[in-house]
Amino acid sequence: MNEDTVQDEAGQDPAEAPAASSHPALPADKLYFKIGEVAKIVGVKPYVLRYWESEFSVIKPGKTRSKHRLYRRRDVETLLRIKDLLHGRRFTIEGARRQLRQEAAAESAEASPVAGTESLKEVRDALVAIRDALA
Repeated sequence: MNEDTVQDEAGQDPAEAPAASSHPALPADKLYFKIGEVAKIVGVKPYVLRYWESEFSVIKPGKTRSKHRLYRRRDVETLLRIKDLLHGRRFTIEGARRQLRQEAAAESAEASPVAGTESLKEVRDALVAIRDALA
């Protein structure tokens, strides 16, 4: 081993070590996750997830008959976003709430039904024409 190389306690070069903010990829075949699995994916303790549930209304995990939390994929993605806002970008809880609301508003504006109203008018006109033809 060369004296110039720096290694951490595990014997790895710190520059080659994965970043602390990286997280394991969500399994493509899973739809629901237990709180322990989500805690590992997000990189926080389960009590933090429970606290975030109380602070962010968008996180609503389902419950099993035995009252265990089951997080959907969308919940896990939201939790990853919350962690990025709080830990990575240093937002306050209120600031993260506001940011999530703005992002949701932007997404709903993109998916607004205005584009579909033209085709609805065309369908209505065609139906009116058929009704008039039958009358």
